[in-house]
Amino acid sequence: MSKKESFIKGTLILAGAALLVRLLGLFQRVPLEHVFGDTGNASYGLANNVYLMLLTIASAGIPSTLSKMVSEKYALNKPEEAKRIYQAALMFGAVSGLLITVFLYLIAPYYATHIAKVPEASVAIRAIAPALLLFPTIAMMRGYFQGRGNMSASGISQIMEQILRVITAIGLAFVMYGMGYSDKWLAAGASFGSVFGSIGAFGVMLYYGMKMRKEDDGKLSLEPGIGTGMGTGTGGAQLPFKRIYLDIFKLSIPIVLTSLTVSAVNFIDGSIVKTLLIDHIGEGAAEQALAFLTSRAQMVAGIPPILAIALSTSLIPVISAAFVKKDEVHLKNQVTLAMRISILSGLPMVIALGTAAYSVNGLLFKSLDGYGIVGFLTFMTIFQITMMTSNSILLGVGKPYLSMVNVMVGIVVKLVASFVLAPVWGIYGIITATGLCFLVITVLNLLAMKKIVPFSLMGNRWTGFLVTVIVLTGAGYGLNQAGIQMVSIMPARIAFFLTCCIVGLAVVALYPVMLVLLRVVRKDELSGYPAPLRKLLSPLMRLQRSRQSGGAQ
Repeated sequence: MSKKESFIKGTLILAGAALLVRLLGLFQRVPLEHVFGDTGNASYGLANNVYLMLLTIASAGIPSTLSKMVSEKYALNKPEEAKRIYQAALMFGAVSGLLITVFLYLIAPYYATHIAKVPEASVAIRAIAPALLLFPTIAMMRGYFQGRGNMSASGISQIMEQILRVITAIGLAFVMYGMGYSDKWLAAGASFGSVFGSIGAFGVMLYYGMKMRKEDDGKLSLEPGIGTGMGTGTGGAQLPFKRIYLDIFKLSIPIVLTSLTVSAVNFIDGSIVKTLLIDHIGEGAAEQALAFLTSRAQMVAGIPPILAIALSTSLIPVISAAFVKKDEVHLKNQVTLAMRISILSGLPMVIALGTAAYSVNGLLFKSLDGYGIVGFLTFMTIFQITMMTSNSILLGVGKPYLSMVNVMVGIVVKLVASFVLAPVWGIYGIITATGLCFLVITVLNLLAMKKIVPFSLMGNRWTGFLVTVIVLTGAGYGLNQAGIQMVSIMPARIAFFLTCCIVGLAVVALYPVMLVLLRVVRKDELSGYPAPLRKLLSPLMRLQRSRQSGGAQ
């Protein structure tokens, strides 16, 4: 298997794990949303948002950096130095996990009461804090295994983590609900599920760690003059931890600030929604809007980016190689394909979920309220997709600090726009600010990329692309409006389920056909697409009349 094929296989393993984890998360949040009231939903959503942001900070972007450093050391036949780097990362993970857990436990009451304005959330935040003890270490182990080319360990540990988290969260919440506990304690019980998830993930990583150690020892025993001991560099001076940490943080700081974007935006929203809305719509309505945003909209809106990012990311190593070789023509084509694929593969899910938001809301959740919030945030994810892909490309061409600066500018735009638009449009103003944040980062990234390589995002295809978006959005919305009329002749949830299926199938079926007919995707460039997209689009190419397409414009 070639390096490119191996990488794409690894990407698909992680993408599959991420998709399954997302679906399990959806399975978890739906029953919990039915058990919780607005306070419970808001508290649980806030706890998760704070937890995810601090987890990103605690691991400090080191897993990606660790993967890169370990891979390079093994490529240079320096396994002892790779193990030394791994030891340093594990020490950092253990210490940062302890510190961040204590910090979150102590700061929870102040944050919940004075910043998020949901005092009841402090119990849920404290309940989730112990999960941070293990997760930084787990993140380091995942980075090491990925550097060794073992993607399965990371994928399986994520799945195990989510399975245990779902079982524990739902189980504790329903048991406590039967015992008559209040909303804030139900949210705390569900949040505590993350602790069991961390234990399960850690167990999986320990298993793979012991398995890999046996394999390494077996290889050492076959080499003449080398014993089977672990060995951490006794054949020469060890790499000093100070040097290792300097190298790690130099690379990881821009990565963490870049990867923090979505978690930071969700954290900001959880922190400011009640503060910005309470004087305009009252405390009860503000808390309800926060609950809809954190327990419904953020969960549904998290689905579209998964496949799009995985597919576009599979081209990043090719981009890096072309950049290093100074092959400008190849670099231009690959950057164009990466951006184009991310948009084209993410859009049908955005359109389907966005236009069917009313039915999705009615199918999954206990009330129809808040469907506008779900739909609006879902449509904003198209800019999240372009932002994340362009961030990855900048990292691939060795410009992580440019990406970091652009993200910081976007976060400032998010904050300013939220305070300006919330008094005018309420919760929709805050969501608009989120879309502006992602859009600004995308535009800044594209401008930076243009200076490196003169790529084309859509070229002369914009008309066909926009026609496709408009037609499918109208079709999806029309089918949803027609489908929901079935509530008068059958149970509501069955009607909503059938409507979601009709909208989804129609959008997914018509989308590739329109892309081919309107020449947004062209036959002569198909060979550059990842295999899953080639298999999907190849049979449709007979619909396209043969003519010169003018390259990848």
